[in-house]
Amino acid sequence: MIIECIKCPKKFELNSDLIPSEGRTIQCGSCGHIWFFKKQKKDFNKETVKEYISETPKSETPKKDPNIKIDKIEKIDKIINKKNKSLVEYKKSTFTFLKFLRYIIVFVLSITGLLLVLDTFKIPLSNFFPELELILFNFYEIFKDIFLFFKDLIK
Repeated sequence: MIIECIKCPKKFELNSDLIPSEGRTIQCGSCGHIWFFKKQKKDFNKETVKEYISETPKSETPKKDPNIKIDKIEKIDKIINKKNKSLVEYKKSTFTFLKFLRYIIVFVLSITGLLLVLDTFKIPLSNFFPELELILFNFYEIFKDIFLFFKDLIK
């Protein structure tokens, strides 16, 4: 089934089994317009179906699995209709500045914890990493500089 958006000229190919007889809400994937769509009942006989199939190009023919029973399609449609009436769900990005700050805080706390663990086991680890004490001293100086920067910033 081909559905055309009522607000823009965009057309969508859609499995007709996804729309129940009482209709459903549809959202355009192009412009985002939402409207209620109801199927019109048409009388199809074998001749009109054969004419339609012969007229449509092979690239536009919908792919249907003849082994799927109508009961399964109705159950799937009920599951889809319970969650959301729209056929396509778009997720908006929820990344905000506050979340970015949270990531930064977690990163700083993780680095601080790692430094505390390294400082705790400084003597045994210095056998494997002889420059560890110098590296830890440099990190402590960096933290002191950052602390002094924020202290001066607050004044």
